[in-house]
Amino acid sequence: MALNPVRWPAEAVWEAVEPLLPGFSVEVLPEIDSTNTELMRRARAGRHEPVLLVAERQTAGRGRMGRVWQDGGAPEAGELPSLMFSLGLPLAPVDWSGLSLAVGLSVAESLDPDARAGLGLKWPNDLWRHDCKLAGILIETAGGGAALPGQPPVSRYVVIGIGINVLQRPIEGTSTPLAALRDWQPQASAPEALLRVIPPLAAMVLGFAGSGFAPLLPRFLARDVLLGRPVRTSDGLEGVAAGVDAGGALLVHTAQGTQAIHSSEVSVRPVPVSPPGS
Repeated sequence: MALNPVRWPAEAVWEAVEPLLPGFSVEVLPEIDSTNTELMRRARAGRHEPVLLVAERQTAGRGRMGRVWQDGGAPEAGELPSLMFSLGLPLAPVDWSGLSLAVGLSVAESLDPDARAGLGLKWPNDLWRHDCKLAGILIETAGGGAALPGQPPVSRYVVIGIGINVLQRPIEGTSTPLAALRDWQPQASAPEALLRVIPPLAAMVLGFAGSGFAPLLPRFLARDVLLGRPVRTSDGLEGVAAGVDAGGALLVHTAQGTQAIHSSEVSVRPVPVSPPGS
């Protein structure tokens, strides 16, 4: 029996975003290797138009630090277990620092506006709920270069890839349990989440280009799941997470003083705390 096709709100997304990004288009593909990889291929070939690329299935999805994004497989009864997309556009921010945090903040505020569901942000690119991962972000750029002193910022093509778990599903090889939108939103679906997320995300990215991360800092800290917790980094640093600075660097209080972690190539994990008397 044929499955019902997934109904995507492509026109509604386009109508909301095109005034912000002239020339914007929406593409939905049944399958691709990776939406980020495809938009980076296009960018390197000179195609820099603003576009949203959605895939119902990815065969080689990528996460940060070369990790594999597992999409959960084919649609079940017309429902997708994950929402996967990449937003590509030319961007010329004064400072790129903190972009992944701004992106995560936008998604969190769209999916859990009042934070009652406990959807938080885990530096530098994940959305967590109750210490379970709901979504991941991968940002890549192509073209452009560093601006000369005293010159305006140089535009680069940025590709913002996001994967959001919609349904609970078994996943192998992950150290972090998974959360899903359906955990607290029984009617959630990938198409519905796309329409909620994309228009505010486009506005957030454009606002970031003009103002940077600093104005968003209080809103990020209100959802920072690492704040005040013992953490350990992949390069051996241990301490207590103390939020982030105005540039998006993670601050960690250590025995040697407060350290600022700038590199997105460093993985940070909360350290389990044993209960008293154990």
